[in-house]
Amino acid sequence: GILEKIWLCLIKKLQPHLEDRRRYHEEFASSTSFHGVHNIVHTQSKARRALWLLIVAGCLAIVIWQICSRFIYYFSWPTTTTVVVQYVENIKFPAVTFCNLNRFQAHAVSNLKVIFLIWNIVTAILKNFAMEEKYSQELNDFLLGNQNFSIKEFTRKNGFYLNSSTLLECDFFGKPCYPQDFEHVFTEYGNCFTFNHNDRSARRVSLSGRGLHLLFDVMQDNFTDDPTLGYSDAGITFVIHSPQELPRFDGLGLLTPVGMHAHVAIRQLKSIIQEYPWGECKPDIKLQYHKIYSTYGCLLECKARYIQDWCGCLPFILPGNGTECDLLKFYKCVYPAVYDIEIKGLCTVGTHNSTCPAPCEETDYPTTVTYSNFGGEKAIKYFSTKLKKSPEYIRQNLVRIEIKYHDLSYKITQQQKALTISELLSEVGGQLGLFCGASMITIIELLEYIFTNFCWMCIFLLLKAPEMPQWNNPSQHQPTHKEKKRGIQEC
Repeated sequence: GILEKIWLCLIKKLQPHLEDRRRYHEEFASSTSFHGVHNIVHTQSKARRALWLLIVAGCLAIVIWQICSRFIYYFSWPTTTTVVVQYVENIKFPAVTFCNLNRFQAHAVSNLKVIFLIWNIVTAILKNFAMEEKYSQELNDFLLGNQNFSIKEFTRKNGFYLNSSTLLECDFFGKPCYPQDFEHVFTEYGNCFTFNHNDRSARRVSLSGRGLHLLFDVMQDNFTDDPTLGYSDAGITFVIHSPQELPRFDGLGLLTPVGMHAHVAIRQLKSIIQEYPWGECKPDIKLQYHKIYSTYGCLLECKARYIQDWCGCLPFILPGNGTECDLLKFYKCVYPAVYDIEIKGLCTVGTHNSTCPAPCEETDYPTTVTYSNFGGEKAIKYFSTKLKKSPEYIRQNLVRIEIKYHDLSYKITQQQKALTISELLSEVGGQLGLFCGASMITIIELLEYIFTNFCWMCIFLLLKAPEMPQWNNPSQHQPTHKEKKRGIQEC
C-alpha cells in the first residue's frame, strides 16, 4: 500500500495541468518547422484559418501520396540497363572447341552399330534423347555379353583424333600452333579438342582481323556415323566460349561443312546482372568443380549429385570424383535417372529460386559467320600436290576456319538498380521540403510531440485505474448489511 501511494503521488506530480498542456500545444504550433501550422493557430480570421487548414491538409495529402508511390516503386525492385563499349589495345582470345560431326572411326564400328545407341544413352545427360523400342533387344544382348566394355575408353581410342593428319594447318596471330596446343574434352560429339583451354597461356590479340586460322581434314572414309540413326552430315562443328567454362554445343555450336571456308568475326560481350530481388543472380553460389560459376556448369554438377545418390556411380561425362558407371548402370539406372530429373524438374535453370540461377557476371562471344567455297582451281591443285590427294578428296574432306575479332573492344551490358536507398531518401526529402517545408528535424519534432502526448495519456489512464472498482455493482462485490451482521454473529 505504501509503494502504491508513492507511485500515485509521483504520477500526479508528473501530470501537467490543463493550462500547461494547452500552452505546450500552442508553443509547438508556433515554433514547429512544419510550414503552415502556425498560420492556422495564430490567424484571427476564420475564413483565412479555414483556407490555411485546407492548404496544409492538401499539401500533406500530396506528400503522403508521393511518398507512398515512391516506396511502392522501390519495392517493385526496378532496374535499368546500361551498355558501355570499352576499346582496348589488346584483348583476350576466347577458347574454341572443335569436333568432327562423324564421331567414330569406321573400322571400329562397321559391325557394331549399337555403339551409336550406347553413346546416345551416355550423352542423354547433356541433351534429350528418346530411344526407340526396336533397339532395346539389341542393346540388352550387347550389354549382357560385354559387361566389361568401357564406352569412355572406346571413344577415346576409336573416336576422332587430332594430329598432323587431321589438323593440316594451325596459325594463331602469325605464330604456328600444333595439336598439342589443344585439350581433349568429351562432349555429345565424342572426342573434341579445345584451343586456349582454361586460359593457361593467356593468349591475346592486338590487331583486329587476325586470330586463329585452321585447316582440318575430316577424313570421311575413316570417320563415319550411322545414317540410319540420323547422322548424315560431314564437317566440323565448333563453339566459342570463355576459357574457364565448359563448351556447350546444345543450340550454340557453329557448323562448317566440308569444302567450305568459314570466316568467323567475334565480339566480346560482358553481362553484369543484379542480385535478387533486383535481378535473378545469387552471388553466394559457388561450384565445386569449376573455377567460375555458370548455369551450364551448375546444371552438370546438379545432375551429377542426383545420379551419384541414385545409382552409386558417376558418368564420366559429368564433373566429379565418384566411381565411373559401367554400361549396365548407364542403361538400367543413369538413363532413367536423367529422365526423372527432367520430368520432376530437380535441376532447374534461370530464376533466383531455381537450382542454378543466372550468373552475376557472364562473358559471351556473339559471332558473325560468312562462308565461301574452299579454294579456287589453283588452290585445289596446290593442296592436291602438297597433300598428295585428288581434287575430289580436297573438296569432300577439307574445312578451313578463320576466327578473329571484329574490333579491339568489348561491350559491357550492366543491370543497375533504378532506385537506390539514397535516391529514395532524397526523393522523400524533396517531396517533404517542396510541399510542407519539412526536414529530418521536423520529423524529430513531430515524434517528440507525439511521444509527449502519449506519455500524458498513459499517466491519465494510470490515475483513473484505482477508481475503476467503484464503477462495479456493489451487490456482487460488496457485502450487504445483513451479511455483515451474520458474519459478526458467527464470529
